Amino acid sequence: LGANFNKPLWNSYLTDAIALVDGWNKSTVLDLTAVTGETSPRRCKAANGKIEVCADKYGNNGWLGLAQIWISGDHITKATAKMNDYYFTTAPYNVKYDTPAWRALVMCQEIGHDFGLGHRDVDFNNTNVGSCMDYTGSPESNKHPNAHDYEELESIYKHLDAPADDGGSSKACKGRKCKGSKTPPPAFDMELPNSGQWGRAIAVSRDGGQSVFVQDFGNGYKVYTHVTWTLEVAATLARR
Repeated sequence: LGANFNKPLWNSYLTDAIALVDGWNKSTVLDLTAVTGETSPRRCKAANGKIEVCADKYGNNGWLGLAQIWISGDHITKATAKMNDYYFTTAPYNVKYDTPAWRALVMCQEIGHDFGLGHRDVDFNNTNVGSCMDYTGSPESNKHPNAHDYEELESIYKHLDAPADDGGSSKACKGRKCKGSKTPPPAFDMELPNSGQWGRAIAVSRDGGQSVFVQDFGNGYKVYTHVTWTLEVAATLARR
């Protein structure tokens, strides 16, 4: 995972999110290392075989966190995770209103999405399930993955396929499901930072806090965008 932060404090949240004790590295199928990123925090350009993790003031656009994964057939080839510092300097997400928990929740959740995990819970008003994949207005007990998240990862990554880090063109990518083994279209490598580029909305949680979009380039090449909305936007989406 490449670290691309304008504010150094995000490094500690990335370290915590992948910690062996209670982070994503506790999973038996993951072995994650944080390294210096290869992009700018603002651009956050994806690179094959990596997750670029970024934080910057992306603006008053309604989202706290954004995870995007590029799919070739049934394989994830690259991903990004973005934290929007525009909101982490305002209430209720700034220091006065428990920023540490919010930052930990969003960092942990976007990385989880990048490995193919969905949302754990779609009811904003029920008791927290103790997982960062659960959207909540009180994130203190949802800062880390839990046992169910690790089980889901084991299910996803139980296969023994060799990794394809070249956008899906590797000969290791074989079989009926691996439709992306052909050369990807040029558009597949485009950056998709704005909501108008995310494609079709395919899911929104009951509480309105989480949405999933897909941009389908055909022939097995897709980009999925997982959005963690602010509480204000979530309330609006939940009423629709």
